[in-house]
Amino acid sequence: MSTTGAPSSTEADPQAATLAVIAGVLGEGNVNPSRFGDNLRVFVPAGRLFEVLSALKASGFDWLIELGGTDYLGYPGPARASRFEVHYVLKNSATRERIILKAGVDDPDPSLPSAYPLWPGADWMEREVFDMYGIRFEGHPDLRRILMPEGFAAFPLRKDYPLRGRGERHNFPRLTRGET
Repeated sequence: MSTTGAPSSTEADPQAATLAVIAGVLGEGNVNPSRFGDNLRVFVPAGRLFEVLSALKASGFDWLIELGGTDYLGYPGPARASRFEVHYVLKNSATRERIILKAGVDDPDPSLPSAYPLWPGADWMEREVFDMYGIRFEGHPDLRRILMPEGFAAFPLRKDYPLRGRGERHNFPRLTRGET
């Protein structure tokens, strides 16, 4: 409570402290949060992403719950600044607070800094996004395909990838199953 007896802004909105941490990195007026249900979402410029992730980790967000990608090529609705978006779902296990950070990247060479130095669990999540969308994570210790074969040249979750593929099946090694 404040000295006037009214709840302070951080007591009225427990996410206000988190927004203050992000504003401390990006500067006041550069944070435009949105909410959906009880989820707080913040779009972060790709060049400042690692700074924001580091500040949130230092402020108690000790768990990277999810990291995923989206391709907005040809997406109906408002125009987007970037073709691809990578989202980071973070949780503060002490306060149970969650936040979703989003960062946009574009062709021809989409890349973001790796979250692996902060949360080693980002290893396989970043590899999956790389494998499916072709988004590189700079500083990742072992960025290679995780689902598709090493020689696979395309990225199957990109919207410009044909639904039936490009006839790559003949390039895959034939797997034979042992007799049971």
